[in-house]
Amino acid sequence: MTTSFEALGVSPQLVARLAADGIDAPFPIQELTIRDGLAGRDVCGKAKTGSGKTLAFGLPLVERVGKATPHRPTGLVLVPTRELANQVSEVLTPLAKAMDRSVQTVYGGVGFEPQREALARGVDILVATPGRLIDLMEQRDVAFDAVEVLVLDEADRMLDMGFSPQVQKILFRITGPHQTMLFSATLDGAIRRIVDRYLADPVAHEVVSDEPTVDQMDHRFFYVHQLDKVKVAAAICRGVDRALLFTNTKRAADRVTQQLEREGVRALAIHGDLRQAARERALAEFASGRVPVLVATDVAARGLHIDGVDVVVHYDPTDDATSYLHRSGRTARAGRSGVAVTLMLWNQENDVRAVQRRLALTQPIVEVFSNDPRLADLAAWDPAATADVA
Repeated sequence: MTTSFEALGVSPQLVARLAADGIDAPFPIQELTIRDGLAGRDVCGKAKTGSGKTLAFGLPLVERVGKATPHRPTGLVLVPTRELANQVSEVLTPLAKAMDRSVQTVYGGVGFEPQREALARGVDILVATPGRLIDLMEQRDVAFDAVEVLVLDEADRMLDMGFSPQVQKILFRITGPHQTMLFSATLDGAIRRIVDRYLADPVAHEVVSDEPTVDQMDHRFFYVHQLDKVKVAAAICRGVDRALLFTNTKRAADRVTQQLEREGVRALAIHGDLRQAARERALAEFASGRVPVLVATDVAARGLHIDGVDVVVHYDPTDDATSYLHRSGRTARAGRSGVAVTLMLWNQENDVRAVQRRLALTQPIVEVFSNDPRLADLAAWDPAATADVA
């Protein structure tokens, strides 16, 4: 049984902050690492993007760092890209606020002055890319002698992008006693040398899972209208070879299946009220490609492993991040790409945005209608480039 954040030792203020965002149970990597992080141990975590590692290091980080003086942050998070810097900052900022701590991002491609001014005022937790951080260090805008907690996030990507000299230059300047937490999808080669040189007696944790993580698939979030919803789903299904739709109830699965058939889309339902023989027959028809669309409930989809699912449609959005990952994980299997689509009605926005925050998904919610030709090829359509965001 999954434990709670409170049982892991997370402070009441942060437990309350997480609960306010609908986060009440830790992901596996969080359950493994948070206790050691809070205890001040050096942590070496093997985890992919989308596994929940930001909270795994973020909760110990905001709990353990003290208040900073000008130019001397007490917490430092190194990340490979500005996009990841912003994602990490979005997760950390409300947590830090609950503990009376501040968060600032610094990365290249934008002006120096706002970043320099923030550092001059005093930043408790700095989320930074290595290149810009070195520039600020060389201009004496930031020093690392007061760092109490250091995080290397996606360390393998940092080294793959050629940041090894900058990372080591920064690590060499962190001269005081400090805790280091390193997270990487791999822990061999150059990463192992970093661990051996810069981490003190680290405790290692790894989440073993065949489930794809959020970065292994494309995500689309669509605001649809009730009367047009099934037509939108049908348009999506016509554009792919194999689609899996999720509904929240058995009755909805049957209803949506019938509605898709009326739209000329062959579909079968699978849920707990069907006899085992009928379920197996539906799965066989879907797996063989004779029926291109399967409409399922969450319970019926447990243990469902079918390669070649092009798109998963959250016809009824889930308000649970773990459920979203499980559903979406039916696509992007066996090294293939895939698309996870959420169809949202006007009164479901809060639930959808809670899942987005939990998984650090920054894709916009875009209003669509069933006659939109882009629905025929969702993989090629980047909604972030559109202006009609709901």
